[in-house]
Amino acid sequence: MILFCMVIMMKKINIKNGIKLIYEKRKNYITSFCIGFNAGALMENKDELGLAHVVEHMIFKGTNKRDEMQINMALDEVFGFNNAMTNFPYSIYYGTTLSEDFEKGFEIYSDIILNPTFPIKGFKEEIDIICEELREWKDDNFQLCEDEMLNNAFEDRRIKTCIIGEEVNIRAFTMEDIKRFYNKFYTPKNCTISVVSSLDFDVVQSIVNKYFENWNTKNFEIKKDFYEKNKAGKFVKKREGIQGAKIQYCFPIDKLDHKETTALKIFNLKFGEGTSSILYDKIRTENGLAYDVYSYIKNEAGIKLFTICMGTAKENVDKAIEITNNLIFNIDKIKATFTENEIKNVVNRLKLKRELKIERSIELSKELTTSEIMYGHQEDFNEQEILEKIGLQEIYGVIDKVLVSPTIQVLS
Repeated sequence: MILFCMVIMMKKINIKNGIKLIYEKRKNYITSFCIGFNAGALMENKDELGLAHVVEHMIFKGTNKRDEMQINMALDEVFGFNNAMTNFPYSIYYGTTLSEDFEKGFEIYSDIILNPTFPIKGFKEEIDIICEELREWKDDNFQLCEDEMLNNAFEDRRIKTCIIGEEVNIRAFTMEDIKRFYNKFYTPKNCTISVVSSLDFDVVQSIVNKYFENWNTKNFEIKKDFYEKNKAGKFVKKREGIQGAKIQYCFPIDKLDHKETTALKIFNLKFGEGTSSILYDKIRTENGLAYDVYSYIKNEAGIKLFTICMGTAKENVDKAIEITNNLIFNIDKIKATFTENEIKNVVNRLKLKRELKIERSIELSKELTTSEIMYGHQEDFNEQEILEKIGLQEIYGVIDKVLVSPTIQVLS
């Protein structure tokens, strides 16, 4: 059965072995696709931290048909852009080709994903590369501040340790660990493929079937998303050689429903996005405390946080926190900045940002795949309709619900 979704020309079907195929027609000369699995870091056991990311790397090391060099050459010849990514809730493999080259590109990725040989040759070197990636990750002070905040905020959630894991774990993994994780989670019923293309649906479906429908179905067990209440309070991490200080706040939003999360997006655009935001005006314009200050929402399965970030001088940390606390704990002052007319303006800005994002076919294909993996449907594609139904009371309600008991992390 074909399902017609909110986006024009979008179709969703199940291939006979259980793979979900999502398609959207675009009038251009390119095709973008994304192959994804519910095989991110959330699927790891406590002794496997970082394994999902290692598997993503090792899949590209060789197949029965191509060695690593041949894979790299084939990708460069066909793709204008291609990449892979492991996040907490998913692992995805994606790229863009000319539509006339879609089958060539799709065959390459099908070979990489379905037929990895996981050769021992190059394994140690790839582990070295991943450990170097981890060191570069930790060199980013904003990233380190976030990692420390999540580690202090939660006791048992996977997000308290970064996606890449820790070096001691990474270097302890064996090829058997990698094969076990791959065999457990890289299965047809755990796979979603999205294609945004100028090609007709029947052509795309035929190509996907050609390379994926004979992939044998395997049993798998997906862990349920786990959330817990954050530990409120202020935590300080010292780091030698850092210039200035970083501050981050987090508020869990896993208790919000879809309408409330949409209301939070309206609030956030006014509160912490852009140079006209409440946060920017108070912290930077009025008090000159930060060059960079903003807030954002992570509404992905297993994460779900509202976060405030800023960088300031070491001597201004206490003042910056005091002003931020005065903002978020004097809720009536924030509410007073919202009017029905202001909400309409913010809604229009959200619509524009949304359309600009999905205008790029590669971004749309990634979003179609990841949303299906996380929620079993297209979470944000009925958002335009919901936006029109949100007024002051919904905004006030989500402010009251979210802006309480933050975890505050300082890195200096």
